[in-house]
Amino acid sequence: MLDIAEELSRWLDEGRDFAVATVVAVSGSAPRGPGAALAVDADGTAIGSVSGGCVEGAVYDLCAQALQDGQAVRERFGYSDEDAFAVGLTCGGVLDILVTPVPAGGPDTKAIQTALSAAARREAAALARVVRGPAQLLGRALAVHPSEARGGPPRTESGGGSYEGELGGHPDLDRAVADETRALLDAGHTGTFDIARDGSHCEPDLTLFVESSVPPPRMLVFGAIDFAAALVRVGKFLGYHVTVCDARPVFATRTRFPEADDIVADWPHRYLRRTRTDSRTVVCVLTHDAKFDIPLLEAALRLPVAYVGAMGSRRTHADRDRRLRERGLTEAELTRLHSPIGLDLGARTPEETALSIAAEIVAARRGGTGLPLSGSHTPIHHDTEGCRSGAASRVGSF
Repeated sequence: MLDIAEELSRWLDEGRDFAVATVVAVSGSAPRGPGAALAVDADGTAIGSVSGGCVEGAVYDLCAQALQDGQAVRERFGYSDEDAFAVGLTCGGVLDILVTPVPAGGPDTKAIQTALSAAARREAAALARVVRGPAQLLGRALAVHPSEARGGPPRTESGGGSYEGELGGHPDLDRAVADETRALLDAGHTGTFDIARDGSHCEPDLTLFVESSVPPPRMLVFGAIDFAAALVRVGKFLGYHVTVCDARPVFATRTRFPEADDIVADWPHRYLRRTRTDSRTVVCVLTHDAKFDIPLLEAALRLPVAYVGAMGSRRTHADRDRRLRERGLTEAELTRLHSPIGLDLGARTPEETALSIAAEIVAARRGGTGLPLSGSHTPIHHDTEGCRSGAASRVGSF
């Protein structure tokens, strides 16, 4: 439900009763992944989506029923071979959906509000809910803050971080669930884990679904050129926190990049070394000037970032490759470089070029091939294939 946190947080502030349906497991091909949510309030207003339209009507009815009887329920929706018009996913996948009533002043409302408020502010937080277990525990929630959190909710662990709420089970259960949830949150993952009602991992009889909300991933665009302006717009559309950096203050201006989150006038390699990056950060080098590119790429290719791409012709790439080898970069480090940057779309304009770069970033993120779907035989929804192994299902960290 954290994907519609801003709206749901407002509903809670207004004292609205609502029910929320959340995708908690996916198998096969499905249009939306774990964490996708649809909510319905007491007036029948609906927000969000769990399937892109396939089963929305049936899920809406489940939410309305949960509002009436106050009971959480887990339902499975899949494709019906006998009747293509039956409630099901015509794309062939299976969705497990948890429907939870959230009445104003309910036992889990405060924990849910804590997680929703943090997510709406784009702060790190996670919401753990029981998706398998006794009926009286189904849907019970715990809000968890990351390891470095301090203050906030009253229950604070000695190792840092805090949680709010209680699951209604053994006293050790809340602490154990908070620890497991925090591990997923610190890694930026959404997924599930199994645990016993006494908080141990012996004979687990509960399954918890964890939604993690983390700050937006960063897109660092180096080179304040017209292609960068188009890439900023596309990056914002994809949900990145976009920074433009150029050593020339006359070009790195708010007037030229009104949609950028940050604009930095500094030498690119110097800024990269002092700024925060992580495993979700993408680095786009559009300067195609060796005095900027080489020290910048030398630094970028040695960082644990998600993507490094550099603009330039094939001749420029060959020269760049030679210079980087002379600086001691290894073969493994050089293979991380996407150069020339972007997919081959035949792009010409800045907007088309930005689209080709964004397409390559998405393909790298999701494991796509970049080939036309009409001519390939790979799964359309890569995230839903082969990502559920063992006790945990971890999805969407980049």
